[in-house]
Amino acid sequence: MKLAAAFALVALLAAAPAASASGPEIVPPAAEPFTVETVAGGLEYVWGIAFLPDGSMLVSEKPGRMRRITAGGAVSAPIRGVPRVVYENQGGLLDVAVHPDFAGNRWVYFTYSRPGNGGSSTALARGVLSEDFKVLRQVRVLWTSGPRFDGAGHFGSRIAFDRRGYVYVTTGDRQQYPSDDIAQRRDNTVGKIVRLHGDGSVPDDNPFVGAQGIDPAIWSYGHRNPQGLAFDPSSDRLYAVEHGPLGGDELNVIRKGRNYGWPVVSWGVNYDGSPVGTGRHRAPGMVNSIRHWTPVIAPGGMAFYNGRGFRKWRGDLLIGGLTATGLVRIDLEDGRVVREQRFLTERGQRIRAVTVGPDGAVYLGTDENSAEILRLVPR
Repeated sequence: MKLAAAFALVALLAAAPAASASGPEIVPPAAEPFTVETVAGGLEYVWGIAFLPDGSMLVSEKPGRMRRITAGGAVSAPIRGVPRVVYENQGGLLDVAVHPDFAGNRWVYFTYSRPGNGGSSTALARGVLSEDFKVLRQVRVLWTSGPRFDGAGHFGSRIAFDRRGYVYVTTGDRQQYPSDDIAQRRDNTVGKIVRLHGDGSVPDDNPFVGAQGIDPAIWSYGHRNPQGLAFDPSSDRLYAVEHGPLGGDELNVIRKGRNYGWPVVSWGVNYDGSPVGTGRHRAPGMVNSIRHWTPVIAPGGMAFYNGRGFRKWRGDLLIGGLTATGLVRIDLEDGRVVREQRFLTERGQRIRAVTVGPDGAVYLGTDENSAEILRLVPR
């Protein structure tokens, strides 16, 4: 009976109008202001895209492969040196990013589901990319979330650098709710956003350094499964987007040391239709999202548009939609959502990776068995 009720609730939420998202109504675009080009195909479950100084890009595939793709679409053989990953369900090779001073140090950062005693965990590693782009050398694990768990869900796993070179990594709650409130506890780094030096060590000014019983790497906590992370280049605000349960995907402004509520409060419900935690949307001491979605968009990666091609998009947030099967554009004003538009939904492709290229085009990676890199070029 519970399963039947859950299916009925899923159907009801799926049929709900788009305006059930918080904030202003979703505004349909009069016309898509771009043409879609396929840069490369024949990939498998693209997770991350990172541009190199020469205009080529590194692409991570969830089964455990990293490749270089040129601006012209030439796809390399898998780059050697990537460690073994737990490729199962949501686990695998996840995000990829290059250090802000890549031209000087050639450091490539990546996250993955790392195997170990007691199960798997989200790990951040770094390697030096060879001059011929074929090998990652001197690969070392910089940081591993803990504790480990069996199962392969909710790894989080986006990477973002701030202007000072600190690296931020998201982790999911590893689907430990409702049996555990691990995302609320601060003695671990599950269901958190962490902040590290580029070598994986913990900065002295992290919010909980020196606090007894609290992991010093924590920057924020109370997250379910954040898979998008980006800094607004105009304000240095950090934004994260995370998956809700049945309903209740969230867009949050991330602040130092704050609690984002999961699983005490949520804009969604459990998959059996029962309330999450207290059944409330808000609670004192917990940060409320600036936007939430029911039905869910199932957010993938996201990026702020800071190029020159789409002049009307400058400063806007672009989010990949997995369930929404398209690109979600969020028009922000001083940290407030004023408008939302959706593109490419008719293509039916799950968008996992979103980034802006040095040419001002928007690049998307699809989360499919036969995945593609798409380029959106202004008309």
